[in-house]
Amino acid sequence: MSRGPVRVLRLGLRPYAEALRVQERCLRAARAARAGPGPGPGPGPGESVVLSEPAEPVYTWGLRGAPEAEAAARLRARGAGLAAARRGGRITFHGPGQLLAFPVLDLRRRRLPLRGYVAALEELVLRLCRRLGLAAARALPPPFTGVWMGDCKICAIGVHCGNHITSHGLALNCCTDLTWFDHIVPCGLEGKGVTSLSRELGRHVTVDHVLQPFLDSFQEVFDCTLVFSEDPGD
Repeated sequence: MSRGPVRVLRLGLRPYAEALRVQERCLRAARAARAGPGPGPGPGPGESVVLSEPAEPVYTWGLRGAPEAEAAARLRARGAGLAAARRGGRITFHGPGQLLAFPVLDLRRRRLPLRGYVAALEELVLRLCRRLGLAAARALPPPFTGVWMGDCKICAIGVHCGNHITSHGLALNCCTDLTWFDHIVPCGLEGKGVTSLSRELGRHVTVDHVLQPFLDSFQEVFDCTLVFSEDPGD
């Protein structure tokens, strides 16, 4: 039995800051849905997932790990933006060729602990990888998060959970220019690398190519129906 509808907002190629603004509107909708009477114990219609592909290169960091002033200046000089984000995790890169997914889900209604939610995101990406023929992808035990090919991370996960409602989420490298990661220690993990679907599969895999397998996997893992919306304001 499905746990209820989740609204899908497909933004396409958009600036990172715009995806954050849409996420904030979704958060307000989720809080409003919880405040209403609600038709029983299942997740309400305020749940959503925001999908986008960053239009420009940007380095972001979570609640810790902000770059020092000199390092920040070097990153800006390479033409990248810089942005702090309310999520777990240290500095990472977002840019063209990467799928950003920001699920806004009510974990209290889903009776899902935060660690279980992170594991669900990992399982989602593992299913996507298997759908594409990448059976060797794996998740590592805590404290590591994300999805890996050997010692290289293919999908980073960094979430925020306030009053049991999630935000931020995952970044999946599809055809990302991986050289942008050369200028940082991704996620603060010394000795680990990064990779992409395109590199691992030996063919060009765009964000558009992975949207449907992502949504199929999302629907399976979170046991929901999907309601599509192209307009972030509706």
